[in-house]
Amino acid sequence: MEALLAPLRSLRHRHRRTVAFLAYTGTTSVAYAAAFLIRFEFQWRPAYTATFLLTLPVLLALRHGTHWAFNLTTSRWRFVGIQDVGRLVGATCVGSLAFFGTASALPLPLAVPRSVLAIEALLSIGLISALWLGYRTCFEAVRRYREGPAGGERIRVLIVGAGDAGYMLVREMLRNPVGYLPVGFIDDDPYKWGMRLAGLPVLGSADQLPALSIEYRIDELIVAVPGATPGQLRVLVEKCAATGREYRVLPSVAEVLAGNIRVDQLREVRIEDILGRDPIELELSELAEDMAGGCALITGAAGSIGSELARQIARHSPDTLLLVDQAETDLFYLELELRERHPDLRIIPLVRDVVDRESMDAVFAIHLPTHVVHAAAYKHVPMMETNPGEAIRNNVFGSYVVADASGRYGTRKFVLVSTDKAVRPTSIMGASKRLAEMVTLELQERYPGTVFAAVRFGNVLGSNGSVLPIFKRQLAAGKPLTVTHPEVTRYFMTIPEAVQLILQASLLPEIRGHIAMLEMGEPVRIVDLAENLLRLSGIRSPERIVFTGLRPGEKMHEELVGPEEETVETAVRKVRLVHSVRVRPTPILMELPDWEIALASGAVGELIASLSPLFPALWRTSRLADESRTIDIELASHERGLGTESTRKPVPARPEPLLEDASFRQPLS
Repeated sequence: MEALLAPLRSLRHRHRRTVAFLAYTGTTSVAYAAAFLIRFEFQWRPAYTATFLLTLPVLLALRHGTHWAFNLTTSRWRFVGIQDVGRLVGATCVGSLAFFGTASALPLPLAVPRSVLAIEALLSIGLISALWLGYRTCFEAVRRYREGPAGGERIRVLIVGAGDAGYMLVREMLRNPVGYLPVGFIDDDPYKWGMRLAGLPVLGSADQLPALSIEYRIDELIVAVPGATPGQLRVLVEKCAATGREYRVLPSVAEVLAGNIRVDQLREVRIEDILGRDPIELELSELAEDMAGGCALITGAAGSIGSELARQIARHSPDTLLLVDQAETDLFYLELELRERHPDLRIIPLVRDVVDRESMDAVFAIHLPTHVVHAAAYKHVPMMETNPGEAIRNNVFGSYVVADASGRYGTRKFVLVSTDKAVRPTSIMGASKRLAEMVTLELQERYPGTVFAAVRFGNVLGSNGSVLPIFKRQLAAGKPLTVTHPEVTRYFMTIPEAVQLILQASLLPEIRGHIAMLEMGEPVRIVDLAENLLRLSGIRSPERIVFTGLRPGEKMHEELVGPEEETVETAVRKVRLVHSVRVRPTPILMELPDWEIALASGAVGELIASLSPLFPALWRTSRLADESRTIDIELASHERGLGTESTRKPVPARPEPLLEDASFRQPLS
């Protein structure tokens, strides 16, 4: 077959239009002659010979003209589909009507019977469609033969999901063999069992996967249900894992709807796919209008959140994008990526420390940013417990420096990226982020011309230092996954979701002087996350998870709203505004000078002790050496009551907080 079709294929490649012209000439001539035979019950009438010969050139000219007008002469037959057949029907109908009018005006010995015109049109459509289908079938058969055993053993696959996505995937596998041999479909809809899709049978339900995988010698399973919820996908993954075969998943629904399903898009199932909650999709149609012609400044731009902020903002037409970070190498690669994607965008990378007032003032004075998103922060709870001074310096004073400069230089919007650990904090990191929130909201009164807001959300999957990369490193090293406690839970979201929330919050008209938060659904147990990751890796041993105990500063369960806060709905679904009240009568801004002096003099212990009245859930002890100012900070939550080593000083009684009832009733603005 290969030897037979090779010359034809070579001829078609060199003279595509000529081959199409000759093929359509032949099919039209055969259809016209067959129409006369059918009309006269397969007996040729000599009286119509002259009429046939005189009108055939006219019919051919009209057919070729309509084929050219409907772009049928340039179509590639190996890719023909329903749309091509529709254009063929349109071209044939137009040509037949034109031929009827022309033939009626010609002085013919005998008029062309009208039934001949109708029969010829139907035959032309059928013959050309058969020509297309035959060529495509032969092409795919030859390609499968060439890519078959001679090219290596093909992987036998079962498609889980007998829907549009599964059909498109199998069609792509048959059209472009790349080592896969689809055997059949699996679907839980009993009405589909026994049916055939793309020539392959629907063999049964997902519960039958283990038996069917053995019976049909399946090498790999492909989950083609892109619209499945995380819960549904988790069930399918468990059933696939039970077969002992490898399994992969199709891309997103949007790609399926766009018809962009290819074999090379198949990927491994990710932990995000089975997280257990539906992802949040936020519309950002107004962002381009808000950003148009403006200058956007992003601090912490080289981090996980900051870099995604840069990517999404760059797509919405700002005039200038300022990328501020201390991580020189990561900032360099982010700049390269953005310049490649957006060659017309003015991108300025700035290696700066957000706590450096003079440096940040120079940035604002030169560039006058219209939008500022402050994502720079220290975020690791246990590390900040041993570096409390740096947590306060960077998270509190860094936020103040950038926010204050935003107000003084007329920035339109300043958005602080916050965290759920700022709610009733039991750690230095959480307390520093809560103080940053309070500083941001208090600056709204000082600079009414600038919109100040904060955005609060939970843990981000895949960010630097988050639990998921740690699990993956432990898994790659063959070590057990370490979980602090069997019942510890966290709120999770993906990086794109977090960034969309930040940008959406900046568009809310009521965001001025408030905190925005996302309704993140139910919290996820970390042990469930670990078990899902092990399952995806084909490991089912419970001994691969080790519980290490809560670390200093960590909570058992995080919160999105504190007892002194209430939330209200906004125009954006699943985005709410948090109404805060003052924690103490004295504004935080008035405390900053004293705190700055304490940091500069090394009196970090006194500074930390002064925070205890602000955060009743936080209690600690500090030990200061005379000259070195060495600090030994030990943290315990009031509920857990973690003890200290016997060699250390006992934890003193927690200082009495300010009168909560009186202080909590005083609003921030």
